[in-house]
Amino acid sequence: MTNRTTPDDGSSVLSRELIIENVLGLHARPAAMLAKLASRFDCDISIKKDGAEVSAKSLMGLLSLEAARGTKLLFSVDGPDAEQAIDEITRLIESKFGENE
Repeated sequence: MTNRTTPDDGSSVLSRELIIENVLGLHARPAAMLAKLASRFDCDISIKKDGAEVSAKSLMGLLSLEAARGTKLLFSVDGPDAEQAIDEITRLIESKFGENE
C-alpha cells in the first residue's frame, strides 16, 4: 500500500512499507542493485528501519540497516518521478533481487 503526503512546500511524498523476502536479506549484491536502481531517479529516496534513516542511493547506508529476511523497511520517495521509482523498487524487492531460494 502506498501512502501520499503533501508537505508544506506543496510537493508530494510517496511512502510504502516493503518486506525483504530473499533468504540472505539485504547483503552486498542486492544492496548494490537497490542503490544502482535508486540512483537512476531524480528524487530523494529514504529508507527507515527501527528509527534509522538512510538514503537508498547509498550502498554503505543500505548495508548499515542490516536488513535480514523478514525485515520491514519504510520507503519514502519525493521528486518528479517518485511514483515510477517506488514501483520499480517494489518490483525489485518483490522479485527477491533475482535470487533463487
